[in-house]
Amino acid sequence: MNKNRVEAFTDAIIAIIATIMVLEFKTPETYQLSGIIEELPYLFSYATSFFFILVAWYNHHYMFSITQRITKKVYWVNNFWLFSMSLIPVSTAWVGRYINHTVPELFYFFIFLVWTIAYLWLSRSIAMSLDLTDKDKADKIRNMPAYKSLENKYLILALILAVFLSFVFPPIMIITTLIELIIMSISTPEDADKIFQ
Repeated sequence: MNKNRVEAFTDAIIAIIATIMVLEFKTPETYQLSGIIEELPYLFSYATSFFFILVAWYNHHYMFSITQRITKKVYWVNNFWLFSMSLIPVSTAWVGRYINHTVPELFYFFIFLVWTIAYLWLSRSIAMSLDLTDKDKADKIRNMPAYKSLENKYLILALILAVFLSFVFPPIMIITTLIELIIMSISTPEDADKIFQ
């Protein structure tokens, strides 16, 4: 399958997802500062989700730059990953409207969890495809900091703890997501900015 077409399709879907989230950000109905202050919970959830998409795209771009071909399996797993990402605007809007309530926060976490499973499945599928042609590149995928952090047992324990804490302090879910994203954005592959040089 043509890798460039799959990349272009993926980039277009991600751009649409990132763009439609801002439509939920309502223009204040007053010129008073209080109007924008009322929208701060959504602005925070929007900023977190937008950052989420940027980090996801960066790591996806890295994986696709070192892969040599797109198998049928990689194509369909990539589509599942895009589907999981397409649910981010819904969870973002719900959390933004009810940031101090547990159910929207847990739904946001559930979407993040589905996305994580899809991302790990996609990474593994690409690595397995590369195993047949270039073991070094397959190892690059498996050694990506994002891949390793999502498989980290301490992260899993932290997320489980955050779920329980969300019944006491609901915003902990989106705050935990933001912290994880910051770590993933700092921990990128060493050659990520040199891949096309």
